Amino acid sequence: MTRSSLGSRIVPSTRRIVIGSAVVLASLGAWTTTPAAASGIEPRSGSVVAPPSTEQRACTLDGFVIEHLPDGIGTSTDFEYEWEDVSFHSRVWETGPDPEGAYKVDLTVKTLRGGKLTDLEALKAFLVEYEEKDPDTWELRAVKVGPYDGLAAGNEVFYFVTPGLAAEVSLDRERFSEQDLLDTATGFHPEPAG
Repeated sequence: MTRSSLGSRIVPSTRRIVIGSAVVLASLGAWTTTPAAASGIEPRSGSVVAPPSTEQRACTLDGFVIEHLPDGIGTSTDFEYEWEDVSFHSRVWETGPDPEGAYKVDLTVKTLRGGKLTDLEALKAFLVEYEEKDPDTWELRAVKVGPYDGLAAGNEVFYFVTPGLAAEVSLDRERFSEQDLLDTATGFHPEPAG
């Protein structure tokens, strides 16, 4: 699996987790087919897009609601992992396979939990290391994501929620707009108390 076959940037540690999870799922026979494949309909050239599942529509992830999803995303898979004492819960939507058999990541939402996430600058410093970014060339701009302060660059936005809790959303910017990215991020927030 290469970065180009996934169609998005995945850092090496995440790639190992995703590949390991795929191997486990495949060995257990846990792969499912898309509704088109299950019905015997052959996909046309390009990517197969399944209708949104119940999981995609009625969305919560690690105490966060997912209120907005862009049209045309594929099927989702959840992952949990930890890196440098920060735990991640992520949901990844993929479209595919394309004619070469590759899948493309459409959307990823994730929560990050850990004591070192004390403010937006600490979150940024953590992500510089985690995503192997050059802090001098990573062009981030300040954004508001609902009530939260965040930073955005290209296909991703991350935001500080409260000490010990942050979120990140990334979207395939070849298929979706920056407004789709910000709308999806605004709709990804902690469940209301009550």
